[in-house]
Amino acid sequence: MKGPEDRHKEIFREEANELLSELEGSLLELEENPEDGELVEKIFRAMHTIKGSGAMFGFNEIVSFTHELETAFDHVRNKKMPVTKELIEITLSARDILREMLENSAEGVGDNERAAQETLSRLKRILPGPLKTEAENSRLKDEKEKENEKIFRSSGDPVTYRIRFRPGRDIFKNGINPSFLINELMTLGDCLVIAQIDSIPAMDEFDPEACYFYWDFVLTTGQGVNAIKDVFIFVEEGSELKIEAVDEGDPGKPADYKRIGEILVEKGDISAEALKEALSKHKNLGQILVEEGAVPHGRIASALVEQQYIREKRKSLKEAEAAASIRVPSRKLDILADLTGELVTLQARLSRFSIAENNPELAAIAEGVERLTEELRETIMGVRLVPIENVFSKLKRIVRDLSGELGKEIALEITGAETELDKSLIEKLGDPLVHIVRNSIDHGIEPPDEREARGKPRRGTIHLSAAHSGANVLIQIGDDGKGLDAEAIKAKAIEKGLIQHGTELSGNGLYQLIFASGLSTAKEVTKVSGRGVGMDVVRKNIDALRGTVEVESWKGEGTCINIRVPLTLAIIEGLLVRINEEHFVIPLSMVEECVELIRGANEGQNGKHIANVRGDIVPYIDLRELFGIGGPPPEIGQIVITEADGKKVGFLVDQVIGENQTVIKALGGTFKQIDWISGATILGDGSVALILAVPQIIKWMENRETERAAFRAE
Repeated sequence: MKGPEDRHKEIFREEANELLSELEGSLLELEENPEDGELVEKIFRAMHTIKGSGAMFGFNEIVSFTHELETAFDHVRNKKMPVTKELIEITLSARDILREMLENSAEGVGDNERAAQETLSRLKRILPGPLKTEAENSRLKDEKEKENEKIFRSSGDPVTYRIRFRPGRDIFKNGINPSFLINELMTLGDCLVIAQIDSIPAMDEFDPEACYFYWDFVLTTGQGVNAIKDVFIFVEEGSELKIEAVDEGDPGKPADYKRIGEILVEKGDISAEALKEALSKHKNLGQILVEEGAVPHGRIASALVEQQYIREKRKSLKEAEAAASIRVPSRKLDILADLTGELVTLQARLSRFSIAENNPELAAIAEGVERLTEELRETIMGVRLVPIENVFSKLKRIVRDLSGELGKEIALEITGAETELDKSLIEKLGDPLVHIVRNSIDHGIEPPDEREARGKPRRGTIHLSAAHSGANVLIQIGDDGKGLDAEAIKAKAIEKGLIQHGTELSGNGLYQLIFASGLSTAKEVTKVSGRGVGMDVVRKNIDALRGTVEVESWKGEGTCINIRVPLTLAIIEGLLVRINEEHFVIPLSMVEECVELIRGANEGQNGKHIANVRGDIVPYIDLRELFGIGGPPPEIGQIVITEADGKKVGFLVDQVIGENQTVIKALGGTFKQIDWISGATILGDGSVALILAVPQIIKWMENRETERAAFRAE
């Protein structure tokens, strides 16, 4: 069993990985917009957070490494160095090293010392001056003060501090600018600054080289009191520094805060007796204290700022607590989804039983259970949905690195990144999208000079989009490259024996050949592509997700690949059909329509099954024949017409029963190799219905027809 420290370290790794993912996206955006100050701040905060949290849990190597990166971006923030392509390149490499440090060792340290040192050496060469680092001293100090740190913070929980910093009068003469200290303090968290000027003397006593200012701060930070002390570590001697924790960030505390008088007494700005005397006059406290000269106006303002600040913090904390999210292991969500599926099945059995019993009271109970089950199902499915942005953001790095490697100029445009899918789908979409984007970069987008010669912009564009489309999600990957060469694809397919000479294919039907294993029109094999295996992987992965792939291409203008996948793999809307006593489910998203068929009236040549549907010739598959189901077929059957990969194919069944909410059950290992079946479901009466893998059945039919054509040709 993991102890509290192990759990905290695990939480740190999860949060650090999230920050590193965000960091990669921010760096790529900064490369496009190097003057964006908000992006620089975002990158700096991410590094600062990783460093601070890492120090808390003993990830010292990560702390030291991140500290150097943070220093570099501090230069950028202060306009001491520009954002360059080399800086972005170095930081991206450093980000990869940090991820390896997190993943490769239980202590957060991998075998990355050499890579880290090389990266830091590259960083030193581009900095405006020597890299100011006290990594070793910082590590020793962190270890020494670790126990003291625990007194002021717990697992990084934010604490609000009241700080007064009164520098020595000679601070300017020592070459120290207090504004730098204030700026550094503000990087630790949310901070308000109140300058106090009551110590400024009259002009005849004024020394222009002396510092008469002092400052009050209200700071909320999770980095602890030692991080605050570190800011002032070189000016403590001869200065007054007072740090008090005034609010622990407990959402259980009331939103109200101390009165102004209490704050002034705590800060030592007024005595309790003087406060009592002022309150006895029954006037505005602040006005009385200023009029009587008991407290300078600036200190009253400081107390008011502190009061309002903490009130607002407590209010926002309560609101955040009310809407707080919690981390739940995905395994638990999977179990919850499975239990919900079981409940849906039981609810269907209850509804069926209530109808058979014809009992009004039982029927009312069944309707209530059905309503609640539906709401529970929708809620659980909603919890499992995550934005596809997590997949899309990873492709930015691929486009950047690969386009540079191939000497191409390519921009990646993304829309619909907020579109949500089931988390299990998100995990499995990564590889197909990577293969498609790599192909677009390598084969689709032309080199800059070639594009310019064709009258195109030197910079090519890959557009990535996602949107909900009914019960599916439509993902489109388009480019403005040279498009697919239809003739070359056809010639290669004939050479590979995938189609016969004289076969008429066009549009999506022809372009579907690029997904065949081993088919590649590349003239040479590169380390990026050319072996004809990548797009085959795309097809297999998308088929496994019960999705479809369609291809559109325009010669000289570009290509667009459309991927449709269901919102979830746990529950689908299906069309329940019957053959003799056997039941099957056809995914409703693929169903176009249902028509009746008089058996024997539509047999084509060579035993082909074809049906005339309002003038269109539609081939169909007799499921009774396909699965070898016995029993006499009805004189009039029904054809369920489906569309997959741009092709219309019918499935002949005895009876279409109707729509059915299908909870998918995986088949055991014994049936793993059966391509025609994607899963099974339990019906309301307890019987099992198999879920048809429509694209795989259609593909099998096409292969069989190709083999028959080749046999007849011989």
